[in-house]
Formats: sequence, C-alpha cells, structure tokens
Amino acid sequence: MLFSVKGLMKTFGRNTAVDNVSFDVESSQMVGIIGRSGAGKSTLLRMMNRLTDATAGEIHFEGRNVLTLDGAAKRAWQSDCAMIFQQFNLVPRLDVVSNVVFGQLNKRSTLATMFNVFPRSDIHRAIDILDRLGIAEHAAKRAEALSGGQQQRVAIARALMQDPNIILADEPIASLDPMNAQIVMDSLRRIHEEDGRMVICNLHTLDTARRYCDRVIGMRDGRIVFDGRADQLTTGVARDIYGADADFSEEATSTSVEALDRTPGSPAAAAAATV
Repeated sequence: MLFSVKGLMKTFGRNTAVDNVSFDVESSQMVGIIGRSGAGKSTLLRMMNRLTDATAGEIHFEGRNVLTLDGAAKRAWQSDCAMIFQQFNLVPRLDVVSNVVFGQLNKRSTLATMFNVFPRSDIHRAIDILDRLGIAEHAAKRAEALSGGQQQRVAIARALMQDPNIILADEPIASLDPMNAQIVMDSLRRIHEEDGRMVICNLHTLDTARRYCDRVIGMRDGRIVFDGRADQLTTGVARDIYGADADFSEEATSTSVEALDRTPGSPAAAAAATV
C-alpha cells in the first residue's frame, strides 16, 4: 500500500501553515514527523484525516484522491485512516469499553449509539483489543479514572476498533511521563510490526524518533527540510529542523521540543498555537 501526499498546502488568511508538502509512505514504514511548534505538523495530519480541508494539493491512497471524498465516502476514509490525539478525546464519564466501541460509530446506527446499545461481538472485540494493550482489567471503569498513559492506550484501542490501514498519531506522548510514553510508543510500534498497519506520528523528541521510527520527516515553517532514515538524523540535520539555538548534541538528544519552545525569543515562541 502506498500513501502519497502531493503539493499539499494549507493557508489561514495570510499565514501558510503547510507549504507545498509532498512525500510517499509505504505500509512497511513507521514514520515520525518532527519539528517545533508552529512547523505545521498537526495541520498536516489533520488534512490527511480530512479533519481540516486542504487549500491545495492531493492525497492518494489505493487509487483515489481522498481530498475529493465527501459524505459516506469521507466518513469511510476517516475510519480507514484513524486518528489518535494528544488529549485522548475520550468521553470521561463513560466506561472504557464503551469508549473503545465508539470506534465503530461510522458503522452503527445513531440510535443504537445514543443508548449505548452495542452488539455483543463488538464488546468482545473491544475487550480483546484492550487485553492486547494490557488494560482489559479496566474495561468497566470510567475513562476519567485511568491514568494518562492508560487513557492513551484506550484511545489506541478505539482506533484499532476501526480496523484502519493507517494510524495517525498527533503528539501521542506529549503529555505523558517517560514510563507511560515508552509504553504507548511500544504499543504503536508493535501494532505496526504485527498488523502491518502504516503508522505516522508527530513526535516531540529526537531520541523517540530515532528509537521507534524507520523514517523521519523534519518540518520547519510548513515545509519539509529533512526526509530520511532515523539513523541519518544527525546533530547538524536537527539544527536545520529546530534552528541554530537548539542544543541537540548527543548528550541532549532527549531534549523536549516543549522546553525549546519556551526559549525566550525563539521562533517557536511566536508561532501560532493552532498550527
């Protein structure tokens, strides 16, 4: 399977968030997208999933331009190209298994969903997915009772419930402590390897990209400034992506982009928070 982005652009008024971005991804690759806040990473993923409309360009998958889809075809694409968010986007007061089954929303009637009436087969499948992610024992708990790392695994389970070909993860570990971040990234890597699903994720740190991704795309000011293997991500390349003021020596490879973004006078400090 080949996922192809061609000349993709997104403008907000006079500001260009994504500027003529093109790349191809094969299902055999787990791809990390890195760059400072305001680089266009989140906007790029949201256009891929059709949560945000592109200003120009094309996105092709299995012989069709997904940017031209609407109605039921668009909803089917959003199921096939599942999205995982930094803030989990769960329903806090509902139990975990219901949150997972919501991954089937596009395939079930609205009335059944409103009253949480799910087929037994869906519930069993949801529990199997939760078990795979090591949190089946929490299936009956409210989502809000779980830790951040556990909630993110519930979000991954919801995405898997859609049985997607592609998983897009927008900063999936940005709000997690190091232990939970590792668990979540281990889960995504295992899903990629065992299921053959394409995984594309925005990441905050260089060491995470090097450890988990086969390929890394670096963005700066809405453009791709690096596209290559993770082992080609040298200190010099990192400075091209993050700027000359960034310290990405071998001793500082785990430096968080969030910390860099707080650097007074840095380009990212003034970047638009919505990009």
